Amino acid sequence: MTDPRLAEIEHLLTHRADGLYGLHAVTQREHALQAAWSAEQAGHPAPLIVACLLHDIGHLVHDLGENPAAEGVDDRHEALGDAYLRRHFGPEVTEPVRLHVAAKRYLCATEEGYFDRLAPDSVLSLSLQGGPMSPAEVAAFRALPQAEAAVILRRYDEEAKVEGLETPSVAHFMPLVAACLRPA
Repeated sequence: MTDPRLAEIEHLLTHRADGLYGLHAVTQREHALQAAWSAEQAGHPAPLIVACLLHDIGHLVHDLGENPAAEGVDDRHEALGDAYLRRHFGPEVTEPVRLHVAAKRYLCATEEGYFDRLAPDSVLSLSLQGGPMSPAEVAAFRALPQAEAAVILRRYDEEAKVEGLETPSVAHFMPLVAACLRPA
């Protein structure tokens, strides 16, 4: 029998992810699949691949609209996604998801040129999310156990906006999702 948690996640990715990803010409599903596929192609472990696949699940479990930042709203999708995912996964999956917005703030503060490569909608959301981190925030972020994984996820998140890129399907990633689920 199929685990109902898997069925729910697969349903979200196949039936709730048709909306555009921000101002890009890719859907939420395409964005998720591109991020996960990049992580898989790079040989990352299953929890990071699953985190890449599900990093924007907060957009799918709540109706936040396609571009709330354009309306001046920080949708806190990372917190919404974390709250949803913690019911099913351990911190190897949930923490990179929870921290992927903080990772953007971190990279803007620590990596020369990172801010300049952000897409316009990402720049707008950054301003709503607190802007680049302060030195104290950078130090606190670096001390987190999943900070490195969150930065890796963030890099795949930024790249996962390629119109027409062929990726595996949602079904391809479901065995990895299953492998990462906490026991029921």
